[in-house]
Amino acid sequence: MTIVFLIGRILFSLIFIIKGIEHFLPRMINYAVEMCVPLPYISVPIMGVIALIGGLSVLLGYKAKIGAWFLVAFLLLVTFFVHRFWEPGKFTEVMLHELCFLKNISLLGAALMVAYAGSGPLGIDKPRCPHKHDHDSDHDQNPSSDQK
Repeated sequence: MTIVFLIGRILFSLIFIIKGIEHFLPRMINYAVEMCVPLPYISVPIMGVIALIGGLSVLLGYKAKIGAWFLVAFLLLVTFFVHRFWEPGKFTEVMLHELCFLKNISLLGAALMVAYAGSGPLGIDKPRCPHKHDHDSDHDQNPSSDQK
């Protein structure tokens, strides 16, 4: 079952990595200008960095709990500043923003789960030998074994 957690982590992180890279493209900044995002020429690249840090952290399983908090921040800001479906507009635009809003809320739930549970057993910051720390602590408690 550990492979299931790894696959979930990979699939979850992909959207943040792909969209994080897109935050450095002119079309994303132009979209932010249209959506009246504050300081789009500064905020969009910063949000791209936040999404990339969080996405890569979760993908690699390195400091995934911290990376997940980056994703929580990203999702809260993007969801409420960009996908304001409650504002009047064309029906198709409102429906698209509602869909993106709900998708981001779901992703926020997953990010909170990673923030709590971490990367799972196959993260790169996990020990390769599951009992490595047990042996190290035994060694530390019995230093006389080195003095033979």
